[in-house]
Amino acid sequence: MSLRDAGPPIALVVIVVAFSILSPQFRTIGNLQNILDASAVLAVVACGITFVLLTGSIDLSVPGVMATSALTVSLLVANNRNGLDLGLLGIVIAIAAGAALGSLSGVLLVSFKVPSFMTTLGVSAIGLGLATLLFAGVQPNITDPLLTSWARERFLGFSYLVWIAVACVLLGWALQRHTRLGRYAYAIGGAEEVLSLSGVRVAPYKVAVFGLAGAFYGLAGVMITSQLGAGLVQAGAGLDFSAITAAVVGGTLLTGGRGGVLHSAVGVLLTMALTNGLVQIGVSPYWQGGVQGLIVVVAVAAAVLPLRRRNQVVK
Repeated sequence: MSLRDAGPPIALVVIVVAFSILSPQFRTIGNLQNILDASAVLAVVACGITFVLLTGSIDLSVPGVMATSALTVSLLVANNRNGLDLGLLGIVIAIAAGAALGSLSGVLLVSFKVPSFMTTLGVSAIGLGLATLLFAGVQPNITDPLLTSWARERFLGFSYLVWIAVACVLLGWALQRHTRLGRYAYAIGGAEEVLSLSGVRVAPYKVAVFGLAGAFYGLAGVMITSQLGAGLVQAGAGLDFSAITAAVVGGTLLTGGRGGVLHSAVGVLLTMALTNGLVQIGVSPYWQGGVQGLIVVVAVAAAVLPLRRRNQVVK
């Protein structure tokens, strides 16, 4: 492990120790549970967005994809709007809807050669429009026992949402380390031209990466519906920036080719521990956004400094 890879875990330990000294409440088991519960949805989103970042692209479709999945699942499981009660099948369909929107981002990217942030922003708008149509002015509250149990019931002291997030992180790590899709994601971000010249068709793998990311976002939309007990159009608002922040802080480069799911998971814990610690010691919420932005700038600068020195260029 390089010093750059070790930096985020060390920073996480320093933050935890510092806030534990400054606030006795921070080091309680109950507060640890709060941090992990708050990190669950963001960790799943970060898993998806990490694969996109590894290819050197940016994904801003999170709010729209999560909104569509949230409204889809809330209308397919037992709810107060209709007589449907598909249970687990409804959850699967909602995740599939997220994967479909993610794949649409990938298809638009490779077909029209439009920058990824523009295509994904457009797909986010499509997703928000679909969610608004499904919402239809009446909030669908869920009563499905399986889905509500994800947020309410606990195993070994932690909610089911936390264990789902852990499973997603392990799955994401396995995919990036032991599958062709994961290896090519790194290669696309590091040297796409070289990969193309070697005879690999890059376009299908880009679409697959965005589709995989969309599936993670769809699951996150289902998870947040479990937390809220209802499907909301604003379910994923702001989580795109938060996930990119966590990934970058954890060591995943915006330029692609470096980092990974475990890096982003550490970044999620770091940012959530920092946010929780600032609240515990009484820092105003108005300062927390500024602190988060400053951390992103510092993390990006530290990550790209060796590249800038080597290439002597600034993009």
